[in-house]
Amino acid sequence: MSSEGDDSFGLGVGNKCVTLAESNARWLEAYRLEEAGIRRALGDLALDIQHIGSTSIPSIKAKPIIDIAVGVRRFEDGLACIPLMEEIGYDYAGTDIVPDDHIFGRGVKGETRTHLVHIVEYNSPNWNQWLLFRDRLRANPDVALAYEMLKIDLAGKYADNRAAYTASKKDFIEKVLAVYGD
Repeated sequence: MSSEGDDSFGLGVGNKCVTLAESNARWLEAYRLEEAGIRRALGDLALDIQHIGSTSIPSIKAKPIIDIAVGVRRFEDGLACIPLMEEIGYDYAGTDIVPDDHIFGRGVKGETRTHLVHIVEYNSPNWNQWLLFRDRLRANPDVALAYEMLKIDLAGKYADNRAAYTASKKDFIEKVLAVYGD
């Protein structure tokens, strides 16, 4: 199931580091492999599973980490997912990093990450914003390119500070969510 051991997927970023890679057509395949494994592991707990983050936007540079959103009925259902996700190789990072988000990581613990899974309430603000942002970038190549340019600039400034890199993208993301229509 896991694509982490296959170097041809080009996945993996050092802990807390920001490294961007050229878009890789195999990232979609890596996502699909993980999606299938997560569906098997979570069964009916997972109402929907979506590829989010920059690796889901064709043609832009991205941190080579597959971001996956899993929608569950209630946020509390994420707790039932912990042992099931651990069985398929994910570490539980808790809910302290992003409000209303159970975060799971896969890779070499403490060293690299190849996959991040966000388990949230289906149709919640987090869920809806991730999908809306992804879909707007897919539908607007000029906006996707502007996002890529911002990411390149920020990766240069914050190569060793993933939290600052992520925080610095917030204004752009909010503008895309507010301004660009479908």
